[in-house]
Amino acid sequence: MGRKIQAVKGTRDLLPPETAVWVAVERTARETFGAYGYSEIRTPILEDTELFVRSVGESTDIVGKEMYTFADRKGRSLTLRPESTASVARAFVQHGLHRAPLPLKVFYIGPHFRYERPQKGRYRQFFQIGAELLGDAGPQSDGELLLMLVRFLSVLGFEGLVVRLNTVGDEESREAYRKGLLEYLEPHREALSPDSRRRLETNPLRILDSKDPADHRVLEGAPQLSEFLSAESAAHFEAVCTMLDRHGVAYTVEPRLVRGLDYYTRTVFEIISEGLGAQDAIVGGGRYDGLIEELGGQALPGIGFAIGEDRLIEVLPEKFRSEAMMSSAVAVAAVPPVSAAEAVAVAEELRSENLPALAELADRSVRSALKRADRAGVQWMVLIGEQEQSTGMVTVRDLEQGTQETISRGDLANYLRRSR
Repeated sequence: MGRKIQAVKGTRDLLPPETAVWVAVERTARETFGAYGYSEIRTPILEDTELFVRSVGESTDIVGKEMYTFADRKGRSLTLRPESTASVARAFVQHGLHRAPLPLKVFYIGPHFRYERPQKGRYRQFFQIGAELLGDAGPQSDGELLLMLVRFLSVLGFEGLVVRLNTVGDEESREAYRKGLLEYLEPHREALSPDSRRRLETNPLRILDSKDPADHRVLEGAPQLSEFLSAESAAHFEAVCTMLDRHGVAYTVEPRLVRGLDYYTRTVFEIISEGLGAQDAIVGGGRYDGLIEELGGQALPGIGFAIGEDRLIEVLPEKFRSEAMMSSAVAVAAVPPVSAAEAVAVAEELRSENLPALAELADRSVRSALKRADRAGVQWMVLIGEQEQSTGMVTVRDLEQGTQETISRGDLANYLRRSR
């Protein structure tokens, strides 16, 4: 017997019936985002490594520690995408989408890759649901994107949603803040974590994103970015808050929220849900007004978000999960000596009426067929015995109620529709 081959560490198989939950979540995303005018985009899993170095930032943990990067047979450096905003921006520039009506609204669903320690809810191959709005700099774009996210999460059943909101300002604001933060942090250099001492040289604002308790203690007295905002950035942020107020969206302003990627400008955010514990953030994102230009395109603004789908499904409210896993199919079985081919024939008649049907493909006893139907989670069992076959009838058993009724085979589809 050969050696059993396991899935690669940090990856996993998604199996039925759990995959039904993933399908339902993704269907909800497509429906909700579509209602706001977003269309689906699908970018390659493989990208030129330079794309992420230039966009995400060479000093970030993603580029420095987590990317799956390798040389192909011609020596070109390629990377499995660790995130998709850069890929969407690259596609925007490559295909000249600035000539399309703006803003361009797109969303994506798919696998991403980061080399990090696998743990609950975090995998080396992980899935993200995200969206990007390109070509509009106004605060209404920020506000509408947040309204869409809150609606999506609410449809999934999350309660107590709160937007954590901040602004990291424009280039002028960030440069002024960078100098002020450096001035404050330099005397505390030795008290910072090793990672933050390194960031002091490369990108001091990233220290605000640190999870190290030592860094938190140092940052307690640090200046806040709001003190360095340009008038334009402050007005933009106030307009976003006003829009959330108007639509009754709960939010808190978090001065230390900067997010972990170098391309963010102005609005940054996370959304949390009550009762999720320490890792309560479901989604994060922000504005990136310089990214398109950095990748060789025109100076056009953008804003977007990404949801870790693995984590989202792990904390999904039970009501949505159970409804997603509930089978809508009808089970069909022939009672020996009637052949199983008759069950297939009846199932095909139901499928032609757009009713999902599970046919018993082997000659089994009624007891075995009922047991399998129960395990499949179906409510209705259609049985065809000798008498039913000779009279053009079928027996329909309601497995939830324990009742049954004999009806005309020609009326079966209508009967099932009325009974649902």
